[in-house]
Amino acid sequence: MNFTSVLAVRIPEHDTEGRVITLEYGNFYLVTCYTPNSQNELARLSYRMQWEDAFRSYLIELDQKKPVILCGDLNVAHEEIDLKNPKTNHKNAGFSDEERNKMTELLDAGFTDTFRYFYPTAENIYSWWSYRFKAREKNAGWRIDYFITSKRLDTQLKDAAIHTDIFGSDHCPIELTINL
Repeated sequence: MNFTSVLAVRIPEHDTEGRVITLEYGNFYLVTCYTPNSQNELARLSYRMQWEDAFRSYLIELDQKKPVILCGDLNVAHEEIDLKNPKTNHKNAGFSDEERNKMTELLDAGFTDTFRYFYPTAENIYSWWSYRFKAREKNAGWRIDYFITSKRLDTQLKDAAIHTDIFGSDHCPIELTINL
């Protein structure tokens, strides 16, 4: 399977951070993303909100041409089930109401969180752990890495996995099985 082109988000203030790679294949787009972190005390939340709106518009634009498969560190735990300690992390970067609402807006725009598609109630399965406080050992993590797909691909989704048994980083690999 060969890709035909690499695209930029085409928004200068975002492209300069090198956060997105888009590969165009014959029948879909593969988008990889490292979403900006809102930082301590949500110091960069305003930029993050601008990013979210621009990136969602970009994905919708792509999706109008052909289906999208998005993967990467989206720096948000969407629901309380997606992190170990939701009460103490509420309003922290990655779990603010604003960031979570932007993820909801993305999903409502015609996209699917593939892990939750298959495992809507699975608990204690995370993709990131802080290096501090033995977080990985205690499984005090966050699910912030995603495969998000165009909703029209739902019938082609076969499985999603988070490989918590693989070490080497503060993140672990995630996997999507799809029949294209």
